[in-house]
Amino acid sequence: MNASLNTSTTPNAVSRDSFLPRINLKHSPWGRDGLYPTVRMRRYRKSEAIRDLVAETEVRPDDLIYPIFVREDGKTHEIPSMPGQRYHSVETAVETVRELLDLGLRAFILFGIPREKDPEGRVAADPEGIVQRTVRALKEEYGDDIVVVTDVCLCQYTTHGHCGLVDEDTGKVLNDPTLEVLAEVALSHAEAGADIVAPSDMMDGRVKVIREALESEGFDDVLIMSYAAKYHSAFYGPFRDAADSAPEFGDRSTYQMDPRCFRQAIRELELDAEEGADILMIKPAMPYLDVVREARRRFDHPIAAYQVSGEYAMIKAAAEAGYVDYRTAVLESLTCIKRAGADLILTYFAPEVVRWLKS
Repeated sequence: MNASLNTSTTPNAVSRDSFLPRINLKHSPWGRDGLYPTVRMRRYRKSEAIRDLVAETEVRPDDLIYPIFVREDGKTHEIPSMPGQRYHSVETAVETVRELLDLGLRAFILFGIPREKDPEGRVAADPEGIVQRTVRALKEEYGDDIVVVTDVCLCQYTTHGHCGLVDEDTGKVLNDPTLEVLAEVALSHAEAGADIVAPSDMMDGRVKVIREALESEGFDDVLIMSYAAKYHSAFYGPFRDAADSAPEFGDRSTYQMDPRCFRQAIRELELDAEEGADILMIKPAMPYLDVVREARRRFDHPIAAYQVSGEYAMIKAAAEAGYVDYRTAVLESLTCIKRAGADLILTYFAPEVVRWLKS
């Protein structure tokens, strides 16, 4: 017997051509209740003009915040772990902001890299520190035409690389003693002219202490953008190299969030909102869009998401290898972050994106 089956002679076999003409679309379930063919979703995609007309999410220059690394030693070379990004001096930071402001980018976050470090990171609060001097220079040059955000943390300034004070005997990162130092740092940034201070340390209670310090010194109009749900993530690798902020011992899992936890993130967001945060941030962005979405649903605060150095490096590497189209991948990633609910996106792609949008 021939093992192959001839469907044309098999009883009850129905070919595609014989089946389709039998369908009466007027009496088919597909034709009722606004379904096919009454509704054809491809109509919305007929042309680029129509797609743009009905687009639900649009990335704009005003959605973006660009991170700038400023070095106290004045070196301005490319950052090896982050191709396309450079270290800045005060002067080159001012020049870069001028170029980007002309393109419509108006918000910047500063990360300082000091010459000297100490065990408690108190150099971070120096009124003549690299961040404080850069803030003054930017605000003197551009005033309220730009928004200057400052990262408030100790990891770049401590000799051990942790985000808080450390017990010398046990190696434990000390929560409450760290709060005073963080408040001093935030206050020094506000005194220099920062519009927004952004605590990224993940110490419990730091938003409340910083808010009280700002209020007590008359800086009631300075916003706090809290790194509210900051996860203990592998995607920070290139940044830690760039900022010289990797911990000398242990890791940050005792204060940054466990990637396995969602409900804890919501509690962190709620607590920071209650303590006085004006903007709530989730970091990283793409791996945690579920948290971004829930934050948008639950809170009326502006929601920020940080597209971190590892996300940046992955797209760069994939594009360089020819696996993805660079521009398309960048814009898709930012669109997805905004569609999930982020009002603000911190991204290293910001300069290129504003140029693309302008063109």
